[in-house]
Amino acid sequence: MGDMKLQYTSPAAGWQQGLPIGNGRLGAVIQGGADKEIWSLTEATYWSGRAEEPQSATGGKAALAEMRERFFAGDYETGERLARATLEPPKGNFGTHLTLADLEILFDEGGGADGFSRELDLEKAIVSHAYSRNGSLCRREAFATHAADVLVTRLTMGETGGLSFRLALSGRTSLFSTGADASGYIRFRSQATEDIHSDGTCGVFASGIVHVAAKGGAIACEGNGLRIEGADEAIIYVAVSTDYGKTDSDWEAESVQAIELAAGQSYEALRAEHIADHGKLFARVSLDLGEGDNGQSALPTDERLRLLRSGEGDDPALYALFYQYGRYLTIAGSRENSPLPLNLQGLWNDGEANRMAWSCDYHLDVNTEMNYYPTEAANLAECQVPLTRFVAKLAEAGRSSARTFYGSEGWVAHVFTNAWGFSSPGWGLNWGMNVTGGLWIAMQLKEHYEFGLDRVFLKETAYPVLKEAALFFLDYMVVHPEHGWLVTGPSNSPENSFYPNGRTEGPEYALSMGATMDMMLVRDLFDFCADASATLAVDEELRARLKSAMEQLPPLQVGSNGQLREWLEDFGEAQPDHRHLSHLYGLYPGAQITPQGTPELSEAARTTLQRRMGREGLEDVEFTLAQFAASFARLGDGDNAHKQLTYLIGQLCFDNLLTYSKPGIAGAETPIFVADGNFGGTSAIGEMLLQSHAGAIELLPALPANWPSGKVEGLRARGNTIVNMRWEEGSLAEATIRPGASGTLVVCSGGRTATLEVETDRAYKLDGELQATMLRRM
Repeated sequence: MGDMKLQYTSPAAGWQQGLPIGNGRLGAVIQGGADKEIWSLTEATYWSGRAEEPQSATGGKAALAEMRERFFAGDYETGERLARATLEPPKGNFGTHLTLADLEILFDEGGGADGFSRELDLEKAIVSHAYSRNGSLCRREAFATHAADVLVTRLTMGETGGLSFRLALSGRTSLFSTGADASGYIRFRSQATEDIHSDGTCGVFASGIVHVAAKGGAIACEGNGLRIEGADEAIIYVAVSTDYGKTDSDWEAESVQAIELAAGQSYEALRAEHIADHGKLFARVSLDLGEGDNGQSALPTDERLRLLRSGEGDDPALYALFYQYGRYLTIAGSRENSPLPLNLQGLWNDGEANRMAWSCDYHLDVNTEMNYYPTEAANLAECQVPLTRFVAKLAEAGRSSARTFYGSEGWVAHVFTNAWGFSSPGWGLNWGMNVTGGLWIAMQLKEHYEFGLDRVFLKETAYPVLKEAALFFLDYMVVHPEHGWLVTGPSNSPENSFYPNGRTEGPEYALSMGATMDMMLVRDLFDFCADASATLAVDEELRARLKSAMEQLPPLQVGSNGQLREWLEDFGEAQPDHRHLSHLYGLYPGAQITPQGTPELSEAARTTLQRRMGREGLEDVEFTLAQFAASFARLGDGDNAHKQLTYLIGQLCFDNLLTYSKPGIAGAETPIFVADGNFGGTSAIGEMLLQSHAGAIELLPALPANWPSGKVEGLRARGNTIVNMRWEEGSLAEATIRPGASGTLVVCSGGRTATLEVETDRAYKLDGELQATMLRRM
């Protein structure tokens, strides 16, 4: 699989250099070096805030009709004033995900540390430190075991009785209490409270244990922590439980039970179980993009990043590492039984987003969606299950918002949500009125079905949730009096604004009718639900309504500058260098725009990308660069996709390869870790190698010149089809395809097309000309 490690020869000076571990619920970012380690601990459900019913001043269809009349008449000023009066609820106790605590390990060793190294092994999901001190080898390794549901680290010294350290735990919230006993336990209890996104009194309660099992030496209390003296080695276990979703007090015993079960195994058994559990997912895909000409893959990761930033040398293996890092973070942050999906910062939390107006929540105007864009194609379908469960619960909560704000049936959610399914509009017109935010995240159910073809999932989850979304939009949309099209509104193109009525300056507005993003999503929704109802042989009358409604939806349009229109009308762009590219959803991740099927719209999408990229004030945000890269991949432009990835990895990654949002973006005061860049970049690399959204499997659709030779195994196409391939001098050399369903399979590469009749229990080998050989039954 290659050298899948993040490697460093200097200590992690802070969070931005720390290395992340996670088991889908518990996480840590491990910082420090020879003299100390600091673990920034997180737990997926450790949220401030609480569940609250949606509130609207008046709402309903009458209020909608009045403001729509103003928008249709071009009176955007009055329309927005009316929208503020009825569609901006009080913030209430929305809350935010919070960092749980900091675990500090202080070592008492004397003398200098020689040959220091630290690394994160992506294949084993283990962080390790090694160095020599006074001639003795010191080793530490840590992991987050999903199988045992604890964090574990083992500390060893090269001499008997040479290990001495202090252990302390400090909370990140005001309600945090801790106590230690000499049998090697630190127990703590806390509540997730803060006063920016809630009133400071409400939030999830947590209870946890840090346990030290030492071989040799002595353990004593030191304040609220522990002191270990003269041990040969020590193993530290961390377990946490919370009352999220619990109705009794049994939750407090969960961490005790986890510690007892983990400590009851040998360290070797616990470690082997963890590696096997992680490996069954991670090992599904291997990627080799070559080593380049300068041997840079042997250098420390931070040095490789420095060279990439300065444009020195060629390091294709760094892109393969970045791709696999995204898969690692997916496995670490979102397992099949995770209680919540990945949030704005995945499973981890640097504490910075908590201080922001936008908080560490579930942004539904690209960020949370992008977290899961690579999951299916990267052969990690199980990791999307927490999101599918979450969306189903969001749909339940969203019924109240549909009734309260719009007087409509079905369900709706807007720009963001929290751990309790918040579904109301946000408190800002240019972002909060995103009426298709809930639909956008719900389209991941469509993706999950299309990749896996799980009919039970379609019947029990995807179709029921999306059917109710369709019922909402059928009830909510209105006929445009001028065009006769069925449109949404009032709504926005997330976070952007426009000049109406042919103006290029003056007052700018956010709300209009039938924004392009809305109409793309609604078309995909109606099309999927109509097909699903036929597949399941249900709801014939609804199917007819959906097909009729699709005929009334507005077409995608090209603007006066050759760009894809972002709004129904050809408005002037008030922020032509804006970070969001929502109206390109139909290009990526959707499939309404393809170079072969809609060449004119594809060129309009390309023009949109070039116009944004060409602006001096372009907001180069992590998710924007990932969107650029994936969009160019969909256009078959591998070199431009590679250029965007180079900027993302080289300019918008910390030393630990986690992506970040720059200061000044949406009010950020400091660089803030945002996980979507990691996942979006991983998805973009996958799109450059394999696409399957346009009715065919396309091999190497956007291979850049920088990756002339390589191989990949285990990529997943729609239809649950697994693809291995190797390429040389920029062209396909061979591929092996294992179809997930019998029937006709179309494969494309390099301008060639092959049509195969396939069976599910066979594999098919293709040469560079796409000549196929059927292999033995699997």
